[in-house]
Amino acid sequence: MWLAWFQNEVIRRFSPILEAQGEIDAANALRERARTLASAAEHEAWDGSWYRRAFYDDGSALGSKDNDECRIDSLCQSWAIISKAAEHDRAWQAMESARAELVDREGHLIKLLTPAFDKTERNPGYIKGYPPGVRENGGQYTHAAAWLIIATALQGLGDTAAELFDLINPINATTTERGIETYRAEPYVLCGDVYSEAPLQGRAGWSWYTGSAGWLYQAGIENILGLSVSPLHFTVDPCLPSAWEHALIRYRRGERTFSVEILNPDQVQRGVVKVEVDGVVIADNRVPLEAPAYKNIVQVRVTLGASK
Repeated sequence: MWLAWFQNEVIRRFSPILEAQGEIDAANALRERARTLASAAEHEAWDGSWYRRAFYDDGSALGSKDNDECRIDSLCQSWAIISKAAEHDRAWQAMESARAELVDREGHLIKLLTPAFDKTERNPGYIKGYPPGVRENGGQYTHAAAWLIIATALQGLGDTAAELFDLINPINATTTERGIETYRAEPYVLCGDVYSEAPLQGRAGWSWYTGSAGWLYQAGIENILGLSVSPLHFTVDPCLPSAWEHALIRYRRGERTFSVEILNPDQVQRGVVKVEVDGVVIADNRVPLEAPAYKNIVQVRVTLGASK
């Protein structure tokens, strides 16, 4: 199911490239495929409070409230938001369900699915080869945890996105002697997975996992702080905890540094009302990477407010 949402996102990004190359028919064909996938997903995969994970060969559902094992999977819910292809109210309900069912605050982790595969006679694939609570079989698969945080930020829920970011940050899991003994991996890098079931709940697996690190870095920089860089400009559209009244980004581009100050006087979670570059308000919120008046340090001020 999540691959249906993922394919929608790929098509959304790739179709304009085809159009720019003059391949209009190919772009239109892809967009029609995306619409067909989204329609099928809504018709077949909605389970009442979240989207099902997949279907067995006999047509029975996996990732459904009717399943004893793998009742809910995080990927389908996160990508319903990320892809923007799902029906809005369903996608929001699915994310609420995912956070309620999969976030384990005691274990400092976000599960990929729950409950883990254990006794079922069906074959969901290779993940059943892992013990319950290990890696994809009901543990934290950190790629998926980062996607859940990204989806939460895309919803504009800055308080929750930051809380979940802090929850899986290994620094916070290892602040005590007990935490160090439980986690058993370096606190300064990200691991690919965290075990979710006793007696190994909270134990890190596959340390120095660069793919997961890249996704969590993106969640923090692009989705929480809101920095998005394009070839000619960048934008800042944060999704912050409401308690943050101030944040600062220093973005280096060659020999130049952009000092980006984010002000949040109304203590909102999202909503840019003004962007200033060296004291001048810019109309479209896009900060050019090059301008004749720039010095080595460019002062950018982004103000959030409740009026938007």
